[in-house]
Amino acid sequence: MSGYEIRFSGSGGQGLQLCAKLLSVALAREGKTVAASQAYEPTSRGGLSRSDMVVSTEGAADYPLVTALDYLVVLDQTAVAASAGLIREGALVLADTRRVAAPPEGRYDVRRLPFSETAIRLGSERVANVIALAALVAIADICSRETLEQTIRTGTPAKFLDLNIDAVQAGFAMADAHAAVA
Repeated sequence: MSGYEIRFSGSGGQGLQLCAKLLSVALAREGKTVAASQAYEPTSRGGLSRSDMVVSTEGAADYPLVTALDYLVVLDQTAVAASAGLIREGALVLADTRRVAAPPEGRYDVRRLPFSETAIRLGSERVANVIALAALVAIADICSRETLEQTIRTGTPAKFLDLNIDAVQAGFAMADAHAAVA
Protein backbone atom coordinates (compact mmCIF):
# COMPACT_ATOMS: atom_id res chain seq x y z
CA MET A 1 0.00 0.00 0.00
CA SER A 2 1.14 3.46 -0.76
CA GLY A 3 0.03 5.92 1.89
CA TYR A 4 0.60 7.24 5.37
CA GLU A 5 -0.73 7.21 8.94
CA ILE A 6 -1.96 10.19 10.97
CA ARG A 7 -2.94 10.63 14.61
CA PHE A 8 -4.64 13.61 16.25
CA SER A 9 -4.17 13.28 20.00
CA GLY A 10 -4.95 15.24 23.12
CA SER A 11 -7.70 15.35 25.68
CA GLY A 12 -11.45 15.03 25.38
CA GLY A 13 -13.23 18.14 24.17
CA GLN A 14 -10.42 19.35 21.89
CA GLY A 15 -12.21 18.40 18.67
CA LEU A 16 -9.84 15.63 17.61
CA GLN A 17 -12.59 13.52 16.04
CA LEU A 18 -13.79 16.57 14.11
CA CYS A 19 -10.25 17.08 12.75
CA ALA A 20 -10.10 13.51 11.50
CA LYS A 21 -13.58 13.74 9.99
CA LEU A 22 -12.78 16.97 8.14
CA LEU A 23 -9.43 15.71 6.91
CA SER A 24 -10.98 12.39 5.83
CA VAL A 25 -13.53 14.24 3.70
CA ALA A 26 -10.85 16.50 2.21
CA LEU A 27 -8.64 13.52 1.37
CA ALA A 28 -11.56 11.61 -0.17
CA ARG A 29 -12.34 14.64 -2.33
CA GLU A 30 -8.81 14.30 -3.68
CA GLY A 31 -9.21 10.60 -4.45
CA LYS A 32 -7.58 9.04 -1.40
CA THR A 33 -9.08 6.25 0.71
CA VAL A 34 -9.19 6.67 4.49
CA ALA A 35 -9.74 4.17 7.30
CA ALA A 36 -10.38 5.98 10.57
CA SER A 37 -10.61 4.87 14.18
CA GLN A 38 -10.90 6.68 17.46
CA ALA A 39 -10.44 6.07 21.16
CA TYR A 40 -11.27 8.17 24.17
CA GLU A 41 -11.72 7.78 27.88
CA PRO A 42 -15.27 7.83 29.23
CA THR A 43 -14.94 11.37 30.57
CA SER A 44 -16.35 13.96 28.16
CA ARG A 45 -13.60 16.50 28.82
CA GLY A 46 -10.03 16.08 29.99
CA GLY A 47 -9.47 12.36 29.43
CA LEU A 48 -7.13 10.95 26.81
CA SER A 49 -8.56 11.16 23.30
CA ARG A 50 -7.20 10.30 19.88
CA SER A 51 -8.35 9.92 16.32
CA ASP A 52 -6.31 7.83 13.90
CA MET A 53 -6.28 7.69 10.12
CA VAL A 54 -4.71 5.24 7.69
CA VAL A 55 -4.63 6.91 4.29
CA SER A 56 -4.13 5.02 1.04
CA THR A 57 -3.25 6.76 -2.18
CA GLU A 58 -3.81 3.55 -4.17
CA GLY A 59 -6.96 1.58 -3.37
CA ALA A 60 -8.13 0.44 0.04
CA ALA A 61 -5.93 0.44 3.13
CA ASP A 62 -4.34 -2.97 3.82
CA TYR A 63 -4.94 -2.64 7.57
CA PRO A 64 -7.31 -0.12 9.16
CA LEU A 65 -5.37 0.66 12.37
CA VAL A 66 -2.21 2.73 12.76
CA THR A 67 1.02 0.83 13.32
CA ALA A 68 3.70 3.41 12.43
CA LEU A 69 2.69 7.07 12.49
CA ASP A 70 3.95 9.37 9.77
CA TYR A 71 2.17 12.41 11.23
CA LEU A 72 1.27 13.12 14.84
CA VAL A 73 -0.55 16.18 16.15
CA VAL A 74 -0.43 16.49 19.95
CA LEU A 75 -2.66 19.09 21.62
CA ASP A 76 -2.24 18.02 25.27
CA GLN A 77 0.53 16.52 27.38
CA THR A 78 -1.77 13.68 28.49
CA ALA A 79 -1.54 12.20 24.99
CA VAL A 80 2.23 12.06 24.51
CA ALA A 81 2.90 8.69 26.13
CA ALA A 82 0.06 6.94 24.26
CA SER A 83 1.76 7.57 20.91
CA ALA A 84 5.42 7.18 21.85
CA GLY A 85 5.90 3.61 20.59
CA LEU A 86 4.06 4.19 17.31
CA ILE A 87 5.97 7.10 15.79
CA ARG A 88 7.94 6.19 12.69
CA GLU A 89 11.51 7.48 12.42
CA GLY A 90 11.46 10.73 10.44
CA ALA A 91 7.78 11.38 11.23
CA LEU A 92 6.42 14.90 11.54
CA VAL A 93 5.22 15.69 15.08
CA LEU A 94 3.31 18.93 15.70
CA ALA A 95 2.93 19.81 19.39
CA ASP A 96 1.13 22.71 21.02
CA THR A 97 3.62 24.98 22.81
CA ARG A 98 1.27 25.86 25.67
CA ARG A 99 -0.30 22.50 26.49
CA VAL A 100 2.58 20.11 25.61
CA ALA A 101 5.59 20.85 27.81
CA ALA A 102 7.49 17.70 26.83
CA PRO A 103 6.74 16.50 23.28
CA PRO A 104 7.81 13.01 22.19
CA GLU A 105 11.54 12.59 21.89
CA GLY A 106 13.13 10.57 19.16
CA ARG A 107 14.31 10.68 15.59
CA TYR A 108 11.34 12.75 14.43
CA ASP A 109 10.80 16.22 13.07
CA VAL A 110 9.21 17.81 16.16
CA ARG A 111 7.72 21.25 15.69
CA ARG A 112 6.31 23.12 18.66
CA LEU A 113 3.69 25.60 17.46
CA PRO A 114 1.36 27.95 19.39
CA PHE A 115 -1.99 26.37 18.44
CA SER A 116 -3.90 27.12 21.65
CA GLU A 117 -2.33 30.56 22.13
CA THR A 118 -3.35 31.52 18.61
CA ALA A 119 -6.85 30.14 19.16
CA ILE A 120 -7.23 32.22 22.32
CA ARG A 121 -6.19 35.33 20.36
CA LEU A 122 -8.86 34.49 17.77
CA GLY A 123 -11.47 34.36 20.53
CA SER A 124 -11.87 30.68 21.41
CA GLU A 125 -9.39 28.04 22.47
CA ARG A 126 -11.79 25.50 20.93
CA VAL A 127 -10.40 26.22 17.43
CA ALA A 128 -6.86 25.12 18.33
CA ASN A 129 -7.75 21.85 16.58
CA VAL A 130 -8.59 23.60 13.30
CA ILE A 131 -5.41 25.68 13.49
CA ALA A 132 -3.37 22.50 14.03
CA LEU A 133 -5.19 20.73 11.19
CA ALA A 134 -4.47 23.59 8.78
CA ALA A 135 -0.82 23.71 9.87
CA LEU A 136 -0.49 19.96 9.30
CA VAL A 137 -1.99 20.22 5.82
CA ALA A 138 0.25 23.19 4.93
CA ILE A 139 3.47 21.68 6.29
CA ALA A 140 2.96 18.08 5.15
CA ASP A 141 1.16 18.90 1.90
CA ILE A 142 -1.21 15.95 2.35
CA CYS A 143 -4.05 17.72 0.56
CA SER A 144 -4.52 21.12 -1.00
CA ARG A 145 -5.26 24.13 1.15
CA GLU A 146 -8.24 24.90 -1.04
CA THR A 147 -9.76 21.45 -0.53
CA LEU A 148 -9.35 21.70 3.25
CA GLU A 149 -10.88 25.18 3.38
CA GLN A 150 -13.83 24.10 1.23
CA THR A 151 -14.35 21.06 3.46
CA ILE A 152 -14.39 23.25 6.55
CA ARG A 153 -16.87 25.62 4.88
CA THR A 154 -19.27 22.74 4.26
CA GLY A 155 -18.49 20.56 7.29
CA THR A 156 -18.71 22.87 10.28
CA PRO A 157 -21.75 24.58 11.83
CA ALA A 158 -22.71 27.89 10.19
CA LYS A 159 -22.59 29.79 13.47
CA PHE A 160 -18.88 28.91 13.83
CA LEU A 161 -17.95 29.28 10.17
CA ASP A 162 -16.20 32.65 10.39
CA LEU A 163 -14.17 31.57 13.42
CA ASN A 164 -13.20 28.29 11.75
CA ILE A 165 -12.14 30.05 8.54
CA ASP A 166 -10.06 32.46 10.63
CA ALA A 167 -8.53 29.41 12.36
CA VAL A 168 -7.71 27.76 9.02
CA GLN A 169 -6.02 30.91 7.76
CA ALA A 170 -4.11 31.23 11.05
CA GLY A 171 -2.89 27.62 10.71
CA PHE A 172 -1.75 28.20 7.14
CA ALA A 173 0.02 31.43 8.16
CA MET A 174 1.66 29.68 11.12
CA ALA A 175 3.01 26.96 8.83
CA ASP A 176 4.25 29.51 6.30
CA ALA A 177 5.98 31.56 9.01
CA HIS A 178 7.57 28.44 10.46
CA ALA A 179 8.81 27.38 7.00
CA ALA A 180 10.34 30.82 6.43
CA VAL A 181 12.32 30.53 9.69
CA ALA A 182 13.40 26.91 9.20
